[in-house]
Amino acid sequence: MASPTVRFAPSPTGLLHVGNARVALINWLFAKANGGRFILRLDDTDLERSKPEFVAAIEEDLGWLGLAWDRKEFQSARLDRYHAAAERLKAMGRLYPCWETADELDYKRKRQMARGKPPVYDRSALTLSPADIAKLEAEGRTPHWRFKLDHEDVRWDDLVRGASHYHGANLSDPVLIRGDASFLYTLPSVVDDMEFGVTHIVRGEDHVTNSAPQIQLFQALGGVAPAFAHLPLLTGVGGEGLSKRLGSGSLRELRERGVEAMALNSMLAKLGSSDAIEIRHSLADLATEFAWSKFGRGTPKFDPAELERLDARLLHSAGFEEVRDRLDIPDADEAFWLAIRANLTQLSDAALWWAICRAELAPVIEDAAFTETAADLLPPEPWDAGTWSLFTEAVKQATGAKGKALFHPLRMALTGRENGPELKTLLPLMGRARAMSRLKGQSA
Repeated sequence: MASPTVRFAPSPTGLLHVGNARVALINWLFAKANGGRFILRLDDTDLERSKPEFVAAIEEDLGWLGLAWDRKEFQSARLDRYHAAAERLKAMGRLYPCWETADELDYKRKRQMARGKPPVYDRSALTLSPADIAKLEAEGRTPHWRFKLDHEDVRWDDLVRGASHYHGANLSDPVLIRGDASFLYTLPSVVDDMEFGVTHIVRGEDHVTNSAPQIQLFQALGGVAPAFAHLPLLTGVGGEGLSKRLGSGSLRELRERGVEAMALNSMLAKLGSSDAIEIRHSLADLATEFAWSKFGRGTPKFDPAELERLDARLLHSAGFEEVRDRLDIPDADEAFWLAIRANLTQLSDAALWWAICRAELAPVIEDAAFTETAADLLPPEPWDAGTWSLFTEAVKQATGAKGKALFHPLRMALTGRENGPELKTLLPLMGRARAMSRLKGQSA
């Protein structure tokens, strides 16, 4: 395969959610698996709803996931290119003005459906005389502009759905320009895909009906349509949709909760595919496993509980080099990380155990006489992973305590916590002076 060029094209009108992230990730993995390029295109032609803060949020989210782009474009900076394309289509007779109001169009659709006909635009605008148009203009109406479809079969081999086709006669001529002269999605997208050299359009299956008009639009403008891959839409566990405007499963929310980016990547890369969902520690690993043949048409479901389990598993298996720069604990070392990682729910929990090992702690003393005796039995340093066993055996022999009666009061005095990492790994990190003080009931 020649190196592909793909694009992720969000509208900066809200926060990205996990469904958006899945589309972005699959675009990125496909491109990188084949030595290709990933374009970030901000579809910001809706000037009223597009906001700079959402542009920033999109860039932050993609950066968090590790999806670096090779090129970034804003559609709002390319309006002259879209106007030029529109004028070419008008000159060809493929872009024509329509004057119906939204209410009039709705009435037409309802009448067609009542008669058992598909709600396809009837092209009545093409029958208007110059006098009719002058009258409409005198009423203060401004036209919207539709692309005139060829009434022929349009076919393509979808990388996910397989052989696909729509007949132009069964589709309404799509509106490309609104009555206020602003562009809808279709024309700018096609112009950009042609000029940026996009070879594959990878997107959700909610866009599949747009494909036939877009293929004809590519052809009308002298281009060749890219290949298509339409992915089944991600839903919640109960089949509900994921709405970016409601913040459902937003990436910002997941980031703020401390979810590991590679846990989410590992999950989203495999949802809807034949591969099992397993932890991968790098995007490069996921890219090597990518293949279109693994994706089916079943509806993938995003389960937050499964993400939590993956998140924990990732932390529990992560090497120190993977987390060193994100721990925000300057003096942390590999010994500390290996000691505490199996007990973490999220990375920020590491700071708690660092404080337990190295900062002042008010001990919880259940039996002062018992822990005083234990303090006097602490062996001299240096300490290692075998020290805890030698120490507790000495306490057992001196006091007769065993099982919970032996270990629980020692854990509470040394850590102040009912549960946590094994004390054989924590004790050397605390050091003898700190352990001695805590066993004697002194803050240390």
